[in-house]
Formats: sequence, C-alpha cells, structure tokens
Amino acid sequence: MIPKEILRKVKQIEIRTGKLVNDVFAGKYESIFKGRGMEFHEVREYVPGDDIRSIDWNVTARAGHPYVKKFVEERELTVLLMVDVSGSGYFGTKNKMKRDVMAEIGALLAFSAIKNNDKVGLLLFTDHVEKFIAPKKGKAHVLRVIREMLYHDPKGKKTDIRSALEYAGKVTKKRCVIFILSDFMDSGYERLLRILNKRHDIVGIAISDPRESHLPDMGLVEFEDAETGEMIYLDTGDALLKKEFAARRTLFKESRDKAFRSMGLDSIELSTDRSYIEPLMLFFKTRARRFR
Repeated sequence: MIPKEILRKVKQIEIRTGKLVNDVFAGKYESIFKGRGMEFHEVREYVPGDDIRSIDWNVTARAGHPYVKKFVEERELTVLLMVDVSGSGYFGTKNKMKRDVMAEIGALLAFSAIKNNDKVGLLLFTDHVEKFIAPKKGKAHVLRVIREMLYHDPKGKKTDIRSALEYAGKVTKKRCVIFILSDFMDSGYERLLRILNKRHDIVGIAISDPRESHLPDMGLVEFEDAETGEMIYLDTGDALLKKEFAARRTLFKESRDKAFRSMGLDSIELSTDRSYIEPLMLFFKTRARRFR
C-alpha cells in the first residue's frame, strides 16, 4: 500500500507538470525529438530513380540483380531518464532540494513523451545502478516513474556516472533519447559519455544550488559532505576562502561545459532558486533552430 502523502505529492506533480505540457511545451518536444532517426523497413528490387547509395550490395550479389534498402522515419521514440539520487541531491537552500527539481523535470519530460506516444524508462543511480524500469507507454507507467524519482530510498550515497552509463549502454539496444539529470559532481565518465552520445541523443540537465557557488557570511560553520560523511569547519567570513570557493565552482562548471561542447552534447543548466521553465523553453527554441 502506497502512503497517502506519497500519492498526494505525485498527484501535485502530475497536475503541475501536466498543465505545463499542455499550455507551454505543447509541440516543442515533438518538434525537436520526433523524426530525428530512421529505422530499417525492407529490402526491395532496385527501380530506376532509386538512389544508388541505398543499394544493398550483399543482397545484390546473392540475387544477381540490384536490391536497395528502404528506411522510414521513426514513428516513436524511446526516452530514458537517468536520474542521480546520490547524497548530494538532498541539498537545497531555497524552496526545493536538487532531487525535487530533478523529479519535476523528469515528470515534465515523461508526460511530454507519452503525449507523443513515446516510451519512457527510468534509471536511478548513485555509485551503482539503484533501479531500472524498462521503457513503456501510458499514464500509469509514468506515475510509477514519478513515484520512484521522488521516493526511492537509495542504498548508496556517492556518485558514479560512468557505471550508470555502462548499464544504460547495455539495456538500450535501439537509438533513444537519454536525459541525464544530475549535479555532475563526478569525474572519469567523459570518455564513455562521448561514445554513448554517438549512438544516442543525450541531453545533460545539470542541477545546482546557489550556495554551491557562494558562501553566505555565517561565521564558523560545520559542514558535512552528503556523499562521504566527512565533517569540516569553515570560516564563512573569510574573504579569501569565499573567493577560492567561488573560483573552484566556476572552474568545475567551465570544465564540465567544455567537455560537453567537445562531444557535441546538448546541456541545460538549472538552479533550485529559479524557475526551470525559461531555461527549458530556451533550450527547445535553440535546438529547434538547429533541426530546421
């Protein structure tokens, strides 16, 4: 039996994101993701006017006369939500924690997908894959995906994006759209991400909190690393420390974004203290222009 408070939270997200899908994102998702690939349909005999580049030389050699491969535009997509549920997601100094924002974005994308008759799957990860839900269609399936994003109790606390990518590569046989929702506080995953991005259409959605870039002046404060449990005291009034703290965060983001650009990977930057609607709309518009 699912607790009533969980069902209530899922319903709230369903109402909020469902309205956004219908009122704001209607047609945006379809215009930039539908029809981005082709799937094999059949082999048939060559007829004058066919593109000679489509000739299937293996079949032609066996038959003794030319045959061509025919492809059709993909009628539906498979969408995989890769969601980081590690300890750092339980951080938020404004209205929401990073994990809450990830769940709302995931719900928005999932409802957009099923509105266009696409399949949606879910992969939750920490320092290992916590749960995988195979892609399916339908509202009931999406509501299950939302429940898991909100209330899955992870066994791990650390982050290992590389192991999650390895798993995703094994369970996705056909080309699909993969959204990675994470704060990307990890390293060593870039090479595998580059390889996987050649097979699939991957979008990185980076979630951050303003306190990860700027320390408020609160005197001597004890901090705990949510992923390692390490405790450390910092003098938040130290100007040099605040400057170094901000510089390290800037360097991290610049390095991550540079890696994404080098592999041609689309990405969106979101924060817990701002609406995600405007950045998503900008992403949809920018990407739509590329595919015209």
